[in-house]
Amino acid sequence: MSVTSWLQERFDIAAVQKFAAKKQVPVFFGTVWYYLGGVSLFLFILQVLTGILLSLYYQPGAATAYESVKFIVSKVEFGWLMREIHSWSANLFVFFIFLHMFTVFFSKAYRKPRELTWVSGMILLALAMVFGFSGYLLPWNELAYFATKVGTDIAGAVPFIGSFLTQVLRAGDEVSGATLSRFYSIHTAILPLVFIVFLGIHLIMIQVQGMSVPEAQENVPPEKKKTMPFFPNFVVRDLMLWLIMLNVIALLAVFFPWEIGLKADPLTSAPAGIRPEWYFMFMFQTLKLLPAHLWFLEGEVFGILMFGVGGIIWLLVPFLEKPKYTKLWTSVGVGIVLYMIVLTAWGYLV
Repeated sequence: MSVTSWLQERFDIAAVQKFAAKKQVPVFFGTVWYYLGGVSLFLFILQVLTGILLSLYYQPGAATAYESVKFIVSKVEFGWLMREIHSWSANLFVFFIFLHMFTVFFSKAYRKPRELTWVSGMILLALAMVFGFSGYLLPWNELAYFATKVGTDIAGAVPFIGSFLTQVLRAGDEVSGATLSRFYSIHTAILPLVFIVFLGIHLIMIQVQGMSVPEAQENVPPEKKKTMPFFPNFVVRDLMLWLIMLNVIALLAVFFPWEIGLKADPLTSAPAGIRPEWYFMFMFQTLKLLPAHLWFLEGEVFGILMFGVGGIIWLLVPFLEKPKYTKLWTSVGVGIVLYMIVLTAWGYLV
């Protein structure tokens, strides 16, 4: 008896095969953007796999975290490679989610009936950024310690709940070993569970609703529309891109390794040039440029409120956009992309 027959008797996989064979992927000039979601998924899988391997040796705690990371990269066989893949895939993960989000926005793929698909994707982006923030502290090196201190100080400026939020994040008044343990729990237990739930919802909605096409393609007569089967044609191409990404990450790991740096010492002063991760840089630089006071608010509080309001508006774009304002929304999107690029570059170069 073949494996397929054995599985068919128990799970009725013919229905799954029929669905996979039936699903078609539109083929047009923008088909390449469909692969961004798959690349993001692959990078998340890499994060999970390498994270599990690293957790076998990592020991959270102010006295053990830094030493355990040094042990991983110097003593554990291929431990350095697992850490490098984890670090690079984490950054590329956020980058490709951002890229995926903007391609969805500019192609208007969030329109009815895909409004909730957009919302779930935005939640996944927010969770990915929290993944990065919580994981940054885990090596317990000097840069991570003081960057986390700055980040949690900014959280403390959130109106009404800032003090409470800082206490929750730091597990106390200052960044300490308790903060490290809390971030480790958030990073390895809470966030993966929440992320997987929303990822499952996101993928189910995509499978049920199918892949969106631009309005210009919707008006193409059915006999002129080009498609390809999701399985195996699209899946094979997706897997080939995953393999290419794995090779790119391996090259980055070898030629551009992440430094461990110096062990964190809360008693020393912060070194010059403390910066957040690149995907927080545009916000960080904006807060630096704001004056001390704007009207009756502190500049930092004003900036946080504006980012909060802007994030909510961006989340609700599918419900707010009207056809007559399409060009306006496109201009807003272009402005946001340019703003993020310029402020990020400014933060690193100035």
